[in-house]
Amino acid sequence: MATNENRTSPGTERKTVLSIDGMGGDAGPEAIVGGMEISAKINPDIHFLLHGDSNVFTPLLGKHPILASRVELRDADKVVSMHDKPSAVVRNGKGTSMWNALQSVKDGEATVAVSCGNTGALMALSMLVLRKLPGVNRPAIAVLWPKTTQGHNVLLDLGADIKADADDLMKYAIMGASYARNGLGVQRPRIGVLNIGTEDHKGRPELAEAGEMIQSVQDLADLEYIGFVEGSDMSNPDVDVIVTDGFTGNVALKAGEGTAKLIRGFLKDAFTHTPLAKLAAIFARASLRRLSHRIDPRRQNGGVFLGLNGTVVKSHGGADATGVSAAIKLAFKLAQSGFSEKLAARVAIGASTLQTAEQESSKA
Repeated sequence: MATNENRTSPGTERKTVLSIDGMGGDAGPEAIVGGMEISAKINPDIHFLLHGDSNVFTPLLGKHPILASRVELRDADKVVSMHDKPSAVVRNGKGTSMWNALQSVKDGEATVAVSCGNTGALMALSMLVLRKLPGVNRPAIAVLWPKTTQGHNVLLDLGADIKADADDLMKYAIMGASYARNGLGVQRPRIGVLNIGTEDHKGRPELAEAGEMIQSVQDLADLEYIGFVEGSDMSNPDVDVIVTDGFTGNVALKAGEGTAKLIRGFLKDAFTHTPLAKLAAIFARASLRRLSHRIDPRRQNGGVFLGLNGTVVKSHGGADATGVSAAIKLAFKLAQSGFSEKLAARVAIGASTLQTAEQESSKA
C-alpha cells in the first residue's frame, strides 16, 4: 500500500534529540561544537546528547551558553581513531564516544546518531549496537549527489559492503526510495540500477535479476523503476535513486569528487592566470560564488546508514563547522520525519514480497 511518508501536519513540530559523537573526525571538538551551534541557531527544536571528554567539552560549551542550554554532555574519554581497524573496535569499542552515541539511539534517548569518525568502525559498531533490520542482509551507505538541475540524487551503496546480490540491490532500492521521500520530498522516487550500459542485455546477470525484483515491488513500495543507468547519469535529473554494490559505488563517488576538485582547480587557475582574467573574475564574482556554493561538499555533507534499527548519519572525517552543521541538519530532518520507522515498514514490504516469490517458485 502506497503511503505519503513525507506528509507533516500543522503543530507536529517537537523537541528532537540528536546523539553526537564528539570525539570523531580530524578537525577536533571545536568543529563539532561549531557545527552544533550553527544548527542550534537555525533549529529551535533541536537538542543534543554530546558524547566526549568532559574536560575538553565543558570549557568549549562554556563559550556558547545558548548552545550549552540545549546540550547534555555525557563523559566519554575513550576514542575510536581514524586508524583503528573495525575488527578491533568491535572487540574494544564499548565506552568510546562512538559506541555511546549509538547506544543512546538504541535506548531511545535520541532519534539519530551523528559521527565524523572512522567509517568502517562506525558501520561495524552500528550493526553491533543497533542491529540490522529484519530482512536486510547488507546495510548500505547513501549519499546525495547534485543533479544538473536543482536538487539531488541518492546514491547507494557507497562502501558499507563491497558485495551485493539481486536481493540486496532490491532492498537498496526500497531504502533509497524511502530516503528520497523523507529526506528530499520526492513523492514517487525513480530508481535506476548502475550498469555499464542502459541496454537490457548488458551487465552481470544479478543486475537484470535485481531490475525484475525492483519492478515487482514498485507499486507496493511506491517507487518507479526506470531501468539501467550509467556512470554519466549520476547527476541525471530523470532519476532520483541510483543503486549499486559498495565497491562500484565508492569508486564512482570518489571519481566524481575528484572531477569536481579538478574543475574547481581549473576555474581558479583560469581566473588568476593573467591580470585580465583577474578583472573578469571580479565581474563574475556572483556567478562564481553560486557555483562554489552548489559544488561545495561541506554543504551536502552526510552519508546515511540504511538498514539498521535506528538512523546513523556519517559526516566526512575532515568536516569543519559548516560540514558538521550540514550533517546535523540532515539528521534533524530525518528525525522529524519519523524516517527510521518508515524505513523499517518499507523494508518489511520487500522482505514479504521476496518470501512470497520464493514460496511460489518452490511450488512450481
